[in-house]
Amino acid sequence: MKNADILTGITTTGTPHLGNYVGAIRPAIESSKEENKTSYYFLADYHAIIKCQEPERIRKSALEVAATWIAMGLDTNRSIFYRQTDIPEIPELTWILTCVTAKGLMNRAHAYKASVADNETENNDPDKDITMGLFCYPILMAADILMFNAKKVPVGKDQIQHIEMTRDIAGRFNHLYGEHFVLPEAALDEKSAVLSGLDGRKMSKSYNNTIPLFESDKALRKLIMKITTNSLAPEEPKEPETCTLFAIYKAFATADEVKAMATRYREGIAWGVMKQELFEYLNEILREPRDTYNRLIKAPGDLDGILKHGASKAREYSVPFLDKVRKAVGINRLG
Repeated sequence: MKNADILTGITTTGTPHLGNYVGAIRPAIESSKEENKTSYYFLADYHAIIKCQEPERIRKSALEVAATWIAMGLDTNRSIFYRQTDIPEIPELTWILTCVTAKGLMNRAHAYKASVADNETENNDPDKDITMGLFCYPILMAADILMFNAKKVPVGKDQIQHIEMTRDIAGRFNHLYGEHFVLPEAALDEKSAVLSGLDGRKMSKSYNNTIPLFESDKALRKLIMKITTNSLAPEEPKEPETCTLFAIYKAFATADEVKAMATRYREGIAWGVMKQELFEYLNEILREPRDTYNRLIKAPGDLDGILKHGASKAREYSVPFLDKVRKAVGINRLG
């Protein structure tokens, strides 16, 4: 088995929504179709337990995320699709990397610094409610990447620091024990969209403003009708580029369709008309994948089989590679 040309994961803490799809899932699936490239995709369930202590939510999310990737077109025969927790070499590599990682590097992690800042703002102990999972999770992320010597990791701009940290950790290990790890590169997709949610803020489960990808048609319409708009009258010209409805439409429509809709905005379009048309457009695109998704949700055993098969393929690389890493640090047979 080859090392990863492309590797990406998604944390299993919520139901996939439109923003997840256009920002991460769709670009990754498109990358998986490239010829002569080995793509690794995984459910980051070890990462999920860092912030979520709701077992049922994590279990449900893992099922939904796996079903979403397959329903939206991931070819698991061409790609390696697995659960992080099905690769026992990852936590072992995490510990080995922890032993060469400077604490000062972890002190600079954005998530940790933000949690400390929040505590200080509220006059709490700086480390209140901060677990070692939160503090050390950049090392787990580094292990995810370095376990398969990934060359490129698709990330958003807010995730670039993690790739830089991974390079630092890999460089330190290579300096101490010889060249074992590829230094990964961040793959920024400038074309991927960041969608706003129902209230105009970034679509995120943190804000409870998401539009789940596979809602029923009635629920999808209800959510779209709730999207915040301004008070301009139907006949008044409207600016498409500042409108949440238009941004969602643009993320799915063709270039010609987007151009035509922008013209209708500037000529005046009623918000009710736009919301109805957006619903109909999305509902038609999602109709067939929704059927596949619902079928997969009812067959968790089938999804388990797909993920186990993917883990088996992934371990064709991780098992012998970890053996090399263990020997490099002095952990091998005495005889």
